[in-house]
Amino acid sequence: MRSKLFVPGSRPELFPKALTSAADAISIDLEDAVAEPRKAEARAATHEFIRSLRSDKRIIVRVNGLATPHFADDLDAVAWPGLDLINLPKTESVEDVQLLAGRLAQRERERGITRPIGILATIESPRGLRQAAEIATADARVAGLQLGFGDLFEPLGIERSDTSATRHIQLAMRLAAGEAGVWALDSAFTNVGDPDGYRQEAEAARRLGYIGKSCIHPSQIALANEVFRPSDDEIARALRVVEAWQQAERDGVGALLVDGRMIDLPFARGAQSVVALARQLGLV
Repeated sequence: MRSKLFVPGSRPELFPKALTSAADAISIDLEDAVAEPRKAEARAATHEFIRSLRSDKRIIVRVNGLATPHFADDLDAVAWPGLDLINLPKTESVEDVQLLAGRLAQRERERGITRPIGILATIESPRGLRQAAEIATADARVAGLQLGFGDLFEPLGIERSDTSATRHIQLAMRLAAGEAGVWALDSAFTNVGDPDGYRQEAEAARRLGYIGKSCIHPSQIALANEVFRPSDDEIARALRVVEAWQQAERDGVGALLVDGRMIDLPFARGAQSVVALARQLGLV
């Protein structure tokens, strides 16, 4: 999921356009992008969209937070076949995840949903960051962690332009996701008029092992897809590593040299991941 495009739930005319975009996933937003008086309207439109959905694109819905009066109605409206992930904003504890997981299990039983709906937990508060590893391991439904710089930095007066701060937070959340064996998705970037800033932040995230980045505007999709696509050189080297590692396993060798670099199990697994992504993208 190199690119995840946010679409306001109150703008259903944009849903079909999002489905035909180059984004790997779309995330219909019932939270920040929808004004309070339009919450019910956005919920109804999203319900209708999911119930009529016919698409292979990954579908995510960001519901309103657990502490809001909208959470239960949001979940009831969107937990239907065709939904891949519920994005839970401002996730701060194991209990938050477990409450959502329990509600999802109940809806699945009631509605005959056979493919479990996953959870994408957004880390966007100091407490959430401190608890990130516990959140990521709270339930098997947690597919990944998503970073939210806006809600994390703005109340604390931390400048988004301070790269030392952003890189520190990106690394901390990536390590938490790694402990749980789930993927990490980078934050949205609100300055649509600054594509260079988006690219720089995305490139930093990719170097840390993030799988992709959120997009709040279609113009950001191509940037995310480009940054999180393995290069031709990376693919070629990964193929050499995978081939050499397969031969090493047959020969009972635990480490070897490829292109002058030592390769053992962690490096072989990394190469296998690159090849798998390249195949998924039709590059191999």
